[in-house]
Amino acid sequence: MLWLLPGLPAAAGAALLPMRGRAVPALAVSVAAVTLLIAVYAAVARPATRPIPSVGGLRAGLAVDGLAAVMAVTTAAVALAVLVYAAGRIRASRGRFFGLMLVFTAAMLATVTAADLLVLLMAWEVMGACSYALIAFDWRDGGRVRAGGVAFLTTRAADLGLYVAAGCALAGTGSLAVAGLASAPRPWPDLVAGGIVLAALGKSAQLPFAFWLSRAMAGPTPVSALLHSATMVAAGAYLLLRVQPLLAATGWAALLVAWAGALTALLLGAVALAQTDLKQLLAASTSAQIGFAVLAAGLPALAGGAAHLVAHAAVKSLLFLCAGVWLAALGTQDLRELRGAGRLHRPVGVAFALGGAALGGLPPLSLWVTKDAVLAATGSPALFAVCLGAVLVAAGYAARVVLAVWLPPGHGGTVRAGALELLPLPPLTVVAVAFGLVGLWYGEWARFVGAGPGEPRPALPGLALTGVLAVAALARVLRHGPDAALALPGFAGWLGLERAAVAAAWRPMTALARALARFDDRVVGGAVRAVPRLGTALARWTRTRAEPALDGVIHALASTARRLGTLARRPQTGQVHTYLAQAAVCLIIIALLALVVWG
Repeated sequence: MLWLLPGLPAAAGAALLPMRGRAVPALAVSVAAVTLLIAVYAAVARPATRPIPSVGGLRAGLAVDGLAAVMAVTTAAVALAVLVYAAGRIRASRGRFFGLMLVFTAAMLATVTAADLLVLLMAWEVMGACSYALIAFDWRDGGRVRAGGVAFLTTRAADLGLYVAAGCALAGTGSLAVAGLASAPRPWPDLVAGGIVLAALGKSAQLPFAFWLSRAMAGPTPVSALLHSATMVAAGAYLLLRVQPLLAATGWAALLVAWAGALTALLLGAVALAQTDLKQLLAASTSAQIGFAVLAAGLPALAGGAAHLVAHAAVKSLLFLCAGVWLAALGTQDLRELRGAGRLHRPVGVAFALGGAALGGLPPLSLWVTKDAVLAATGSPALFAVCLGAVLVAAGYAARVVLAVWLPPGHGGTVRAGALELLPLPPLTVVAVAFGLVGLWYGEWARFVGAGPGEPRPALPGLALTGVLAVAALARVLRHGPDAALALPGFAGWLGLERAAVAAAWRPMTALARALARFDDRVVGGAVRAVPRLGTALARWTRTRAEPALDGVIHALASTARRLGTLARRPQTGQVHTYLAQAAVCLIIIALLALVVWG
């Protein structure tokens, strides 16, 4: 039964790829709904497949524990909401779009339920390939294709770490089981942890890989809504939460992950604060918010990290779907041109405002509690101070975007949304608002996801501190206006991360590739081209020199054979007395030879 969880959307997605027609969205939504039911069943029953032999005798399988159950239901639910929205929005190439979205979802479901690195690697690769195909969905637009290429190459470079981790795990333990990674003898746990951390930071768009998420905004809005909330970007943070024992066993890996998450939350929050493009602001905020979940993996704070991933998935998918309504109707992503967009369609505007308030950590909404659940486990004063800065910045960029779309409109545009586009907004809004209640039953939540008994739970002083900071940031934005933070130098360009990556990696790599291409063309290609030239020269020499001589020898042999044949025919006269005379001569010759030899 568990194989159906990723298997059903994967098979259905592959079947939908070549299809056309209005039935495609309905089929995709139906498959997503059944997948959600299977995910809920798996979350309750906690099944595990029997490991099956695979490559090299290694065993592969799926299993559902508390953390996997939470993420499987979250992924399936958000995918269903996004596909319902897309059913009312996507008109072109429906088979390819909905097919890829289902396969993308299946890859994430396989990632969260993978019991070993073999299944994880396969799902990880499929997810990366689908993200490229979906970001570059409009393949006629060269800019979108290049954006998909940047995202794919960046994450692909980091994904090499997962291959290193799998090889080291096999060498150290003889197995690829995720549960046994921390038990390998030194130095294998350090090598496995290093590879996993590299792959996870790349997939979750953490520093220094965050810039690829900016390029990913070139894809359709439903793709952004799914990629930023419950798949792809959440996958790296989920993997780090999954391997918390390994990170703790190494010591250094947990510290590295914690600081990477905290610094990403702070610096990418500042990047979001400096954006004038709505989708770019939401993209930078995704890196920043996922940074809190990455921080949770390093502290460790498993229950807080899992809760933050769930709340962020609901909030970010809600914000992207609301933004998609405005972008389609008004044809712009510039916040200055979107002023008043929230007033043009009140239900969408209210949903966006509630999602933005939750994103900013305003009490009593969801991310206020989940962020504090992570911060409660922070033992280092320096790390805690960075996290408080990230909380303050998060409230600032959330307040900016909400205030911008609710200011009095500077245009006379109209916004209309169909029933399918509005249908996912209420349930996502409810989760974004009410999931903060997790703080009231945090003990049950921690037991459900399998957190350790010593993990701190959110306390009133911490909640009060983060709530006051969020309200203070909101008040400052209300006082100075949504454009007050735009003077942050260097942050609007995503810290120059892409330029640095181009200078440090892309240009040297392409220069090396050009040098190797020249070597291949001139040396290897020259040697290859010399072989046929030598062959033709040898054939020409053979034809002009050796062949005439050989023909002469053959003609001479033939002439000699003809003359000998002529001589051999002469004694054949047909007369008996001639044959008798020839026999007598032969006998005389034989007698003379015998006398010479024996005489």
